[in-house]
Amino acid sequence: MALETGLDARVLVVDDSQETLSMLRDALTMSGFDVDLATSGRSALNKIHAHQPDLVLMDAKMPGMDGFETCEIIKGEPGFTDIPVIFMTGSNETSHVVRALASGGVDFVTKPLPLDELFARIQVHLANARKAMSARKALDRTGRRIVATTLHGEIRWATHQAESLMISAGLRHGTGDRMPWEIVEWLQTAAESDPSTVPSTTLKGVSASIEFRLLDASDHAEVLLRLVDCTNGGDEERLSNAFGLTIREAGVLIWITHGKSNKEIAEILDMSPRTVNKHLEQIFNKLGIENRTAAATMAVRVLWSEL
Repeated sequence: MALETGLDARVLVVDDSQETLSMLRDALTMSGFDVDLATSGRSALNKIHAHQPDLVLMDAKMPGMDGFETCEIIKGEPGFTDIPVIFMTGSNETSHVVRALASGGVDFVTKPLPLDELFARIQVHLANARKAMSARKALDRTGRRIVATTLHGEIRWATHQAESLMISAGLRHGTGDRMPWEIVEWLQTAAESDPSTVPSTTLKGVSASIEFRLLDASDHAEVLLRLVDCTNGGDEERLSNAFGLTIREAGVLIWITHGKSNKEIAEILDMSPRTVNKHLEQIFNKLGIENRTAAATMAVRVLWSEL
């Protein structure tokens, strides 16, 4: 039974069985998909390079390069990491499911394929992929330098600005690369803590120094990092230059943007709460504002202006 998906999407079906390819081609085409076919892993890679699909249906067991190996290569190719790969197999053994997910697949279905269920899964994964892509495009347009990585330094994705900064600094040479080993060591010790209290770390590259900051580590499968180009100084220097603050005042302002109380800021910066209050008075006077929310808003505008 064909389903009306309402999605303008291209699906690549990879299987060494002509019968399976014909069946899926007809069913997917009737449901409004643009369908491409490949009979081997190597053929699938050529098809992806020629015309990138929105989703791949991948047979797990094929002669030569199997589906698991093919998926690993796809996920390591620049620009292809976001393509959802759904595995198809005649076996529902746990080892197959584990291999499918470990190689980068998003789902796993067993043959014979229940078409209604398969199309429902396709729609879910297409929608998720498009949401993720839209969010990343939004980050790109606003100049955010964000990287998602595992705790072992395997890069899941990076905004264009983050990738360009790392490449220009000589710290990365392609999407399939891992983070520098210094960052991996830092991640191992930092990920268990509150991201807002984890000290950043800085690496000096060929043409720039990059400060790495932990944004979120709540999902240990994926850690979010923010990159700051320190060529023009760190955040304290940027706030100091923007608002005429002392470095100490700028340090207080940074922690205000993290939502910390005066007591918490005093503990973090090793000063008395009374000293924090005095710094806040000076910050409010120099910025011409009256409350913490306004101060944080002005600071964020400066800190996130990375274009």
